[in-house]
Amino acid sequence: MAKRPVFEEVSDPTASSRPVATTGMIDAAPKGARRAIRIWLIILFVMVTAMIALGGATRLTDSGLSIVEWAPVTGTLPPMTQADWQAEFQAYQQIPQYQQLNPNMDLTGFKQIYWWEWSHRLLGRMVGLVWAIGFFGFLLTKRIPTGWTPRLLGVGVLGGLQGAIGWWMVSSGLVEGMTSVASYRLAIHLGLAFVILGLIAWYVLLLGRSEADTVRARRAGEPKLFSMSTGLMHLAFVQILIGALVAGIDAGRTYTGWPTMGGEWIPAAIWEPALGWRNLFENPALVQFVHRMAGYLLAIFAVVVWIRARKSPHPVTRGAFTAMLVMVAVQVGLGIMNVLHASPLPLALIHQIGAIALFVLIIRARYNARYPYATSVRGTIR
Repeated sequence: MAKRPVFEEVSDPTASSRPVATTGMIDAAPKGARRAIRIWLIILFVMVTAMIALGGATRLTDSGLSIVEWAPVTGTLPPMTQADWQAEFQAYQQIPQYQQLNPNMDLTGFKQIYWWEWSHRLLGRMVGLVWAIGFFGFLLTKRIPTGWTPRLLGVGVLGGLQGAIGWWMVSSGLVEGMTSVASYRLAIHLGLAFVILGLIAWYVLLLGRSEADTVRARRAGEPKLFSMSTGLMHLAFVQILIGALVAGIDAGRTYTGWPTMGGEWIPAAIWEPALGWRNLFENPALVQFVHRMAGYLLAIFAVVVWIRARKSPHPVTRGAFTAMLVMVAVQVGLGIMNVLHASPLPLALIHQIGAIALFVLIIRARYNARYPYATSVRGTIR
């Protein structure tokens, strides 16, 4: 056998056939159009926020019963002629709200309340259209990331359910003896709107980082803080439902003193035996009292969660919980101002928008507890 030089370069004949090293399964998986879907969801978020605010204005102006039928397609267009307006007005004149509360209303006054409700319904249709165009567009082009199709479909399904619940709510105010919608149905309608808004906000946050970054961030998550913020989110949601009950029976305009109610810490009219369990939905004294107490409880719990968040090693997480606490203080102040001024429309709408801001800030803080942003000596790593 011939001798080989000591420093001869020896090549491995099998080297070219060896597989090239690959990255992990998360990095290898199809990522889809995460950025485009996120933008689409942000648009939906803005529209749903406007939908909630417009719905609040519709309720506070007693406009929700101005359209007495559910016509998802033909109802898209408003009355176009004088005869059409007269027909709509005559239909409204047949319901108890007109007969008992607005018997002196003329066509001009009817148009004012009609436009609130029609705009609310039109915006709801637009939300559904934007969702459908986006979802099916991403689906047909196969740009939805793995595992995201059920989530995005779920948003649309809940939106469709919301439309049906909206009519279920309106129909409750068209029957004999009712001059407004049932407050508990209003609470369900608003509650589902906040569920949709919360899901969209959570998905926007998740899509702001790659799947791999999210998995790595979760390893550094703070389970205790996440659990506490989840509890705070649920308590805020319950408070929002109670707020809907307050709006549904105009309980915010019944007792206008603070910190007492009509000079009493616990109002004497807090329980009407004749109402029974319906006190929970129809007694202004009880509903407003519960709303106040839940507000105090929410504020105290928010402070407790914030104190726990101060121990977080992540500056972004601490900042998120501080922003949440500031909004709690603002919302409490807005609530007190509403009570003292008998909930005028502009102030009541600001209070409702404040509820949206607080709910989203709690969700953002919760996200940061679950998926914190890592930090280094150079700053936050995003």
